[in-house]
Amino acid sequence: MSALLAPAGTPVGAPLSATLHEQLWRELAVAADRRGHPWRTPSLATVSPDGLPDARTVVLREVDPDQERLIFFTDARSPKVGQLKTQPRAVLVMWSAELGWQLRIQIDCQVEVSGLAVSSRWARLRSTPAAQDYLAPLPPGSPADAPPSGLAAREHFAVVQAQVLEMDWLELAATGHRRARLSAGQPPVWLQP
Repeated sequence: MSALLAPAGTPVGAPLSATLHEQLWRELAVAADRRGHPWRTPSLATVSPDGLPDARTVVLREVDPDQERLIFFTDARSPKVGQLKTQPRAVLVMWSAELGWQLRIQIDCQVEVSGLAVSSRWARLRSTPAAQDYLAPLPPGSPADAPPSGLAAREHFAVVQAQVLEMDWLELAATGHRRARLSAGQPPVWLQP
């Protein structure tokens, strides 16, 4: 995949091909569709109520390259939902050893707990084992006297629509590292790795 990019050793400031933008979105789409793809489970970093960074793994469920939007699901009672409602800006971090690519994505998140976007996705998810993640009677991280076994209603299922604001791509290679920043509505620029 790297062969379509400008050759390693391209000087900082040299024009950056639009193919990098296309390749990143293509790779994100593959990650959302293929279990085991290293970008399918990125780390999501948010800010806790006391101002500290808080990170956890999420599952990339859908990618919309035209709208430059990423979608993941969560339990509406999870701490990240409150954090995203207070501060909707967050960062996703992905790494692929196979590609030698790290991708940091600044996002602006909207949490949806009702409406067509939620109900249509729940209709597809409810008959799968993944539905159990949203049916627990207690919120994620709650102390429990015994291993949880009961189920609750669908109202705990939430969809997070993450609008991509900026991508920071880093390629690590024996022939030389490369880095670029891709901001929404701006031409991509090379950065010093």
